[in-house]
Amino acid sequence: MKKISIVTIFAALMMISSVAVAQTTASGTLTVSATVNGSIQLVFNSDAAGVALSSGAGTNAATLAFGNVSAFGTVAAGVTRTTTASNFTVSSAVDVQVSKTNSASANYTLKAQLGTADATNTWSVGGVAVTSAAQSTLTATGTYAANSNFPVAITVPFTSASGTTISNTINYVATAN
Repeated sequence: MKKISIVTIFAALMMISSVAVAQTTASGTLTVSATVNGSIQLVFNSDAAGVALSSGAGTNAATLAFGNVSAFGTVAAGVTRTTTASNFTVSSAVDVQVSKTNSASANYTLKAQLGTADATNTWSVGGVAVTSAAQSTLTATGTYAANSNFPVAITVPFTSASGTTISNTINYVATAN
């Protein structure tokens, strides 16, 4: 009998200790939702026929440096020059690539605008005059995921003084159609 009471006491103590060590728990449910939006991305790439972008190739903020330009004499590799009776134009091929995701858009419209007015020189992109006054449409039916060549050209009058620095930004906007 003594053994049964010891076993009973031992079993009771085990039950009490397991209840005392039992941990409390809690649970919950997290509902997750998201809405997928279509998007497009614009990047600049160096064109093999033009001047290599000096920085930012493969991004949406690149730099095209023509270097020293003149109406006569040599020009940098990748620079094309034409001369008239009163001015000269330097141009370089630049690739623009617009990509899309999660979109049914068949093509895009690409526009460009000078960042600041240039009272001396004239600018064009892809053969289209570009000013700071308003956006100019470069294409209304751009092809996604392909490098599209939009040469950048600056026309400089012969009246510009030697040593004059030409600098501006061209702001591009691609809009899914």
